[in-house]
Amino acid sequence: MSDHKKSIAFAEPSAPVHAQASGVVPSVSGTTLASAASGPSTDAPKKEKDSKSINITEHLQSIAEVAAKYAVSVNEEKASESRGLTAAEAAKRLAENGPNALTPPKKRHWFLRFLDILLGLFNVMLLVSGVAAYVLLAIDPVANFQNSYLGGILIAVGFMNAFIEFYQQQKSAAILESFMNLIPSQCYVIRDGATIQINAKELVLGDVVVVRSGDKIPADLFIIGTTELKVDNSSLTGEADPQERSKRNSHTNPLEASNLAFNGTLAVVGNGFGIVVRTGDNTVIGQIASLTANEHRRESPLSEEIESFVKIIASIAGVTAIIFFVVAIVAKQQTVSNSLNFAIGTFVSFVPEGLPATVTMLLSIAAARMAKRQVLCKDLQGVETLGAITLLATDKTGTLTRNQMTVTYIWTGFKLYVAQALTDDSDDSRACIPFDQNDSDAANELLYITALNPTAKFTSHDGPIATREVLGDATEAGLVRFAATKLPTYDAAQDQFPKVFEIPFNSTNKWAMTIHKKKHANGSLMLYIKGAPERVLKLCTSIHNGREAVPLTEEHAAKFDENYTMFASKGHRVLAFACVYLPGDRYPENFEFTKDPANYPTNNFCFVGLTSLEDPPKHGVREAVGKCRAAGIRVMMVTGDHPLTAEAIGRKINIMLTPTKAELAKKRGVPEHQIPESEVNAIVIHGDSIDNLSDADWANIFDKEEIIFARTSPKHKLDIVKRAQGRGHIVGVTGDGVNDSPALKKADLGIAMNLSGSDVSKEAAAMILIDDNFASCVSGIEEGRLIFQNLKKSIQYTVTHTMPEVYANLFYITVPMPLPLSSILILVVDLGFELIIALAYAYDVSENPAGLMKLPPRKPVTVDSVERLNRRRALDRAERQAGNGGRAVEADDEEEHEHNMSKIAKFSRGFKRVFSKRFWSEKFEKTEDEILIDGNLMSYSYIEAGTIMTIGCLTCYFFAMWYHFDIYPSDAVKHGNAWGKDSNLYFDQNNREVTGAMQVEALAIGQSAYYIGIMFQQCFNHFICKARLTYPVGGFMFQNMYSFVGIFTGGILSMLIVYVPPFNVAFQTSYKLTPITWGIALGFGVVLYLYSFVRIAVLRRFAPIKYTDDIPGLMMFPTRFSTGGK
Repeated sequence: MSDHKKSIAFAEPSAPVHAQASGVVPSVSGTTLASAASGPSTDAPKKEKDSKSINITEHLQSIAEVAAKYAVSVNEEKASESRGLTAAEAAKRLAENGPNALTPPKKRHWFLRFLDILLGLFNVMLLVSGVAAYVLLAIDPVANFQNSYLGGILIAVGFMNAFIEFYQQQKSAAILESFMNLIPSQCYVIRDGATIQINAKELVLGDVVVVRSGDKIPADLFIIGTTELKVDNSSLTGEADPQERSKRNSHTNPLEASNLAFNGTLAVVGNGFGIVVRTGDNTVIGQIASLTANEHRRESPLSEEIESFVKIIASIAGVTAIIFFVVAIVAKQQTVSNSLNFAIGTFVSFVPEGLPATVTMLLSIAAARMAKRQVLCKDLQGVETLGAITLLATDKTGTLTRNQMTVTYIWTGFKLYVAQALTDDSDDSRACIPFDQNDSDAANELLYITALNPTAKFTSHDGPIATREVLGDATEAGLVRFAATKLPTYDAAQDQFPKVFEIPFNSTNKWAMTIHKKKHANGSLMLYIKGAPERVLKLCTSIHNGREAVPLTEEHAAKFDENYTMFASKGHRVLAFACVYLPGDRYPENFEFTKDPANYPTNNFCFVGLTSLEDPPKHGVREAVGKCRAAGIRVMMVTGDHPLTAEAIGRKINIMLTPTKAELAKKRGVPEHQIPESEVNAIVIHGDSIDNLSDADWANIFDKEEIIFARTSPKHKLDIVKRAQGRGHIVGVTGDGVNDSPALKKADLGIAMNLSGSDVSKEAAAMILIDDNFASCVSGIEEGRLIFQNLKKSIQYTVTHTMPEVYANLFYITVPMPLPLSSILILVVDLGFELIIALAYAYDVSENPAGLMKLPPRKPVTVDSVERLNRRRALDRAERQAGNGGRAVEADDEEEHEHNMSKIAKFSRGFKRVFSKRFWSEKFEKTEDEILIDGNLMSYSYIEAGTIMTIGCLTCYFFAMWYHFDIYPSDAVKHGNAWGKDSNLYFDQNNREVTGAMQVEALAIGQSAYYIGIMFQQCFNHFICKARLTYPVGGFMFQNMYSFVGIFTGGILSMLIVYVPPFNVAFQTSYKLTPITWGIALGFGVVLYLYSFVRIAVLRRFAPIKYTDDIPGLMMFPTRFSTGGK
């Protein structure tokens, strides 16, 4: 396994270990000393560039053990008085281990990457043809003067295609720079007993870092002392709520450990001290950067299908050109120059030169249209990939949810309230009532507690409350927003009822207390407390019944338990509120409260109520997920949050509708193992079990329709994406955090959030939701499916004209007859009016918008498709093993092997496969897939419509020669070998002398007619190809005004080439062509149009369109979240 297969692995013992966090190790002045001069101990981690994983175990050790490990002097009792490292030792370690910075990946020179693209099969075909044209020009400049145009155009098109693709690749080269931005430039450390500011790059292992509120953590730290420190880990773990950090820890998973702070995360409140235990590439963020930079997104379905099509066409064109080159020389006694010219013409006629440009321009137009629907495409191929995805793996926090804690339920005065507006007939409307502070005294008191007790504050009072920035942790911010929404006098409340005393929340008490000047019947001071429900309830002896305080009874405690359990089961964060009406005789208005000694009440509180807070779904997410599932797309949640929270959100937004195995077992009263897997369609997987899953376990998971992965690490998310791709899924991944970036990079389509997303996630993704609205994904999927349909229409239209071009060259050598269409006119067709008209498909509307989102994914994952994929991979491994001299090939190395193959090796392998039995058997193997260029399209374009169009063009060709020069088809065929030569003088049926000059002029007329015949018939074909789901009739056929603009523009171009004399010289056309020829072309266009009706009727009879089945239980009605609470 190579270096780029690095992963983040954590060492976890089987049982929790409580690290020693208090007490003083016997030492001088309470300080843990280790000889700094001796350097860190031998087991201290160095900067290991070649390591494949990193083990973080310091969180399971005591402060003394970690200090000894890194040979640093710290004070366990008072971390601020630690000595830290000496300046000399820090400089030594910096020299040994390098700076605290991420190592940029190796970059290949831009010119070599451009050459890789330029030497792609399609471009090589064009370049070789162009060079050959100039070789012929050099051999016979007079006869082959047209090749001066032909060769230049072919070479220019090849370079243009390469440049467009190269430009697209260059736009995604800044991923690592965004990781660099996560590391702060400056930080504070303790060295030689003094706190100094240094460049963060100069941090070394063992440094004691000072963390203050608002600081970015500069390295991975082991906490040795804190004062109410909380860090925002949402970008790493997906948890919306800031996490407490302290010296104590009871978690074995490093990402959950309370005594570790990670590089790039933010200290929200409080301050602390920590020992640097990982720097640079060895930090968690460094490992994520490594995972992201070294992952490679596989080719998009569109790229693979176009490449496969080009291989087939190139093979057919090459073989045909070689065969007829030989035939021309041996059987027809043509010169080498003429035969090679003919071979190039045959080759060029097979190749749709305008196809890459058409596809690129169609995707560019679609990308611009998607941007108007709030979906920004960084990669043009992603436009179509979004419509092709079969599985959408989405993060929760910030993607499905708002990353903003919001008050949801309130229980006070023995009534259950809901904080948000309700929709009719919802479950909440039947069980709860909307919150109103005037409904009871208890509701009023609880509202004042939420307004006055929190320390969080609005940074500004301008704008809507929902969008105001709050300074403070997420939970208190939710309370503040609730209070500001419900309390009309909120902005003046702090001044009206000033705070006179406060005990902040801490991990020991689990509550926060404030005392305010607020008059009541018995005095002037009110005590408010909020915190963990069980802790607050223990302090209470009475409960507010809505009118007054009454003694707290067992019955009241039972109601408390019932509502607390209900809130917690929904995955909500639950807080309790209590108060004390401080009597004026004991606590007068000017009473001075103190913490030590405590002269404030510590019991006999009055319980006021409970509130639950959640990070709610974003507006429209429920309906968006439902639409995705109705379209046959599996939506899977992958989050770092708690399983209960993840499942609770999943059940609200249509990700999970059916019971899990545990729920079924509980409902039936039987053990879980007695529930058959066939009856279970929903599963929740904890991240701790992912590393131990077998292949059978993964297969069982992905057999379910409703999947949630919780407590996942960045490595887990990446593994999940790879496993899904391994089953044939086209995977889309949505996310906004740093932890999502490896999966975003690896997925077939990474989708990042613009507003809430980190720079890292946006750089790693191929697509960005501008408005952060997950519902925009549905718009994108609809656009992606539409552009696939339009691409297919465009290619069907474009390829159809290939057969008149091919037949023209084949008849020229086999009949023989005068060449009906020259090579330069073939290019004018491909890159002229055809390209213009084909681009109009980008603006086509859907034939059936509702039906478009009811079609199954075009590459559905089924039992048969998984079996077929496994069989083909087994054959691939067998072939590689045979090529390796019988040595076994690891399945895990296949992707790496594929990526490391050179362009030449890939080309050679692909070219050989085209001539293998397996290639063609797999090509025609019946599958459920709908590919871009399938048998149905090729049959219509190459055989059916292509033949009808060829007949129409030949009719125009022979009619024009007869009409203008009285030359019959029999004469053209009889003298075809030497047509146009001065020596080919002959007398026709009327004994008229037909000279070589007349033959040249007649051929110009004939070729003009053939060219015009293609153009007029293609105008009919343009509208025929619009219909893929229905008959070519209806309003959708004419809604696209660009179709008429394209036909008009293409028609003008064609008329210029034929009827403007200066163009006649370059293209050997003739302005004398009679417009009567147009009528023949139009007549065959009508024949083609009528034939399409018969064809569609037959197809609908024997191959009807299949739509997805309805999913029972989908909740598609608007909710308070999708309506914004209106």
